[in-house]
Amino acid sequence: MQEIPNTNLSVVSTKPPPNSLRVLFISHAYVVGVNQGKLNAIAQVEGLEIGLLAPSNWTALEWNRTLPLERPYPNLHLYSSPVLFTGRVGAHFYAPWVLWQILKDFKPDIIQVEEEVFSLCAFEIAILARIIHKPIVIFGWENQLRQLPLVRWKICQYVLNAASAIISGNQDGADIMGKWGYGGLLEVMPQMGVDPEFFAPPTKLPTSDISPFRVGFLGRLAQSKGIDLIFSAVAQLRDRGINSQIILCGSGSEETSLRNLAENLQISDRILWRGAVPHNKAPDELRQFDVLVLPSRSTPTWKEQFGHVLIEAMSMGIPVVGSCSGEIPNVIGRSDLIFQEEDVDGLAAILERMIREPEWWQEVGQYGLHRVQQHYSHDRIAERLIRLWQDMLTEQTQSLG
Repeated sequence: MQEIPNTNLSVVSTKPPPNSLRVLFISHAYVVGVNQGKLNAIAQVEGLEIGLLAPSNWTALEWNRTLPLERPYPNLHLYSSPVLFTGRVGAHFYAPWVLWQILKDFKPDIIQVEEEVFSLCAFEIAILARIIHKPIVIFGWENQLRQLPLVRWKICQYVLNAASAIISGNQDGADIMGKWGYGGLLEVMPQMGVDPEFFAPPTKLPTSDISPFRVGFLGRLAQSKGIDLIFSAVAQLRDRGINSQIILCGSGSEETSLRNLAENLQISDRILWRGAVPHNKAPDELRQFDVLVLPSRSTPTWKEQFGHVLIEAMSMGIPVVGSCSGEIPNVIGRSDLIFQEEDVDGLAAILERMIREPEWWQEVGQYGLHRVQQHYSHDRIAERLIRLWQDMLTEQTQSLG
């Protein structure tokens, strides 16, 4: 690894060839190697050189654990540097001289910052992008129309004015960008897709009549995730004489209350508690599911921004069911797999239909697999990004002409 002295910056990089389009991504999300699949898919395209700057000291606050920058793809030009206020999505930022040195080294034609428009990281990079006259693309997940503090609002407005394009991870976010005054190039797409080879369909036969139908959840054990609804739905199925089981993958603050609820509903013997699952082990857990349920409930300050686990399961041909919170209906794309928030009866009815109609269960699994292939693979996301960059550069050229 080449070290650049006196900057706390590490870099694994070779100079890009001339006449290529060089795009520098900046985001804490890519410290996890699995998440870099989109960048690798873009880098496979001839004439594109992809750089990545990610924190060298990012802390996942929910786990109280520092995550090292993983390096699974040798064709990416990787830079890492410490950030101040690590783990705080809106407040972390890099030393400005480190950013300046990276920009001088990589010489990007486009800078794509995948942090919220009101974040300090997006703000400092927007300033530098204006200084060096390079277009900047901003990606964000924000889907709540909130009243920002004055300083955050000023930062937001500066970033929106500097952006050549905005990508929102959900339709609600795109609507908010318009309400916040942005009128430029705007796309709706997730931050990253899935690797269909990593999240590959398992080889399994439909559940037999004597086996429990396995209802799975993978994610944080938080009140907003609505896991208690799965418990109540399975209790309903039991009362109807239907054999079902819950596989619960995750950890969080609600575990104790969920265990108490299981006791009260008398379904403790129907639950497998798998604990937290590393992302690289997610396919192994998902293969145990007959259906994945994401029963999120909206709160005054939160609603589901996307639900990436949905497309991971769909990529494996595993049927998914979700509530109508936030972006879930748009991700799934079928009304017969969606239930209203808090509607236990609606969730139980969908699960019962899957159990009693195995042909339909298989059909919706194949639907999800096809939907991911069409919309949510890393390659599809890469194609959409490249088209967006082309449109952005064409628009800039026309405005200069």
